[in-house]
Amino acid sequence: MEKEPKIHDVQEPNLFRETFPYVEFPRIIFDHNPVPYEMPEEIWITDTTFRDGQQARPPYTPEQILRIFDFFHEIDGDTGLIRQCEFFLYSDRDRKAVELCKERGYHYPEVTGWIRAVAADFRRVTEMGLRETGILTSASDYHVFLKLRKTRQQALDGYLDIVKAALDQGIIPRCHFEDVTRADYEGFIQPFAAELMKLAERYDSPVKIRLCDTLGFGVPHPGVALPRSVPKLVYGMRQMGVPSEWLEWHGHNDLHKVQVNAATAWLYGCSAANCAIFGVGERTGNPPLEALVIEHAQLRGTNPNVRYEAITELARYAEKELGFSLASNYPLVGKDFNVTRAGIHADGLLKNEEIYNPFDTQKLLRRPLGVAITDKSGAAGIKHFIEQQYDITIAKHDPRVIAVKDRIDAEYAADRVSAISDQEMETWVAEAFGGNPPRRRA
Repeated sequence: MEKEPKIHDVQEPNLFRETFPYVEFPRIIFDHNPVPYEMPEEIWITDTTFRDGQQARPPYTPEQILRIFDFFHEIDGDTGLIRQCEFFLYSDRDRKAVELCKERGYHYPEVTGWIRAVAADFRRVTEMGLRETGILTSASDYHVFLKLRKTRQQALDGYLDIVKAALDQGIIPRCHFEDVTRADYEGFIQPFAAELMKLAERYDSPVKIRLCDTLGFGVPHPGVALPRSVPKLVYGMRQMGVPSEWLEWHGHNDLHKVQVNAATAWLYGCSAANCAIFGVGERTGNPPLEALVIEHAQLRGTNPNVRYEAITELARYAEKELGFSLASNYPLVGKDFNVTRAGIHADGLLKNEEIYNPFDTQKLLRRPLGVAITDKSGAAGIKHFIEQQYDITIAKHDPRVIAVKDRIDAEYAADRVSAISDQEMETWVAEAFGGNPPRRRA
């Protein structure tokens, strides 16, 4: 940079009313000045399931947290793909969960903390013996003026005091730039980042920056103006000299861009993308962990050491033990995500499953293809169901297939609208086979 950025200690907050009128939907403003891709050599995932994820549901028990933490380790496969998890440190339950996870001794994911920018909170980090902690450092004038009731300079000074306290104790601070997509980039974000980089140099220690899209205002499109531009927010930090490995993106899904924004942050120079299991986080949620795992594979290649199939195991655990109710068509883990209902699709699957399946779901996720039986399934769909459930190969014009089809047709002729259940199909198949259906597949 030509000159050192200085904080603009304004008297009135800049609320970017042209972009955020509030009484209308927010506006996407283009400046038509795209910035180049700069994807880091290494990109990875960090997790906020035990912090932001717990702000959207009843708290997990320490034992449940430990089991989820074990799943992260299993999926990661010692690759560093899921590199860190952050934890609350306030209650006895929080601290017990931290201790249980630390006792595992895993290299990945690392246990880190989350605190407010106050001295009393920082003491909890030292008591837990953590190597790194997130620090809430609200960045927009909405927060600095309207919530904290401070000036920009007062907020900055307070943040820097806590960061220096962490560095004095040999703890890596991770500053969470809350509401960065409504913040004054030149007037606050750049000067704040510049001060953090000075501290990093003085202490010879990383000082990390998490760019928090708190209300999901981030936009991935090239040529969008700040403060909503994800490319410019990340690329600008890199141009200031912030290393990619010190940059992290934390998004929310208020405007349905949470996953693409996280991937965009990777593309423009941010090494870490923050997530939560199945996207469960405050309000509309965070990037889904499982989606980022698959996004990483698409960008960097499928890693034979990553246990992708453990994503399916985590989903079943979440439904059975944690009370999750995942939509049946939820991508990657929903009950019907790779189930087809149209008869013409089922016929295509019988000829070659690649026609209607995005990847080998059985090999990578341990999720075999399925066919839901409706009035549109036809004989091809029934054949596929029988062959999937039973150890048999059968022609779609086999009289037994036709007998089942006649039962289904009769149901819909009587104005049925719901799909045929697996239990009904099993009963009708048994009847078609004379009460003696073939042996079930293992």
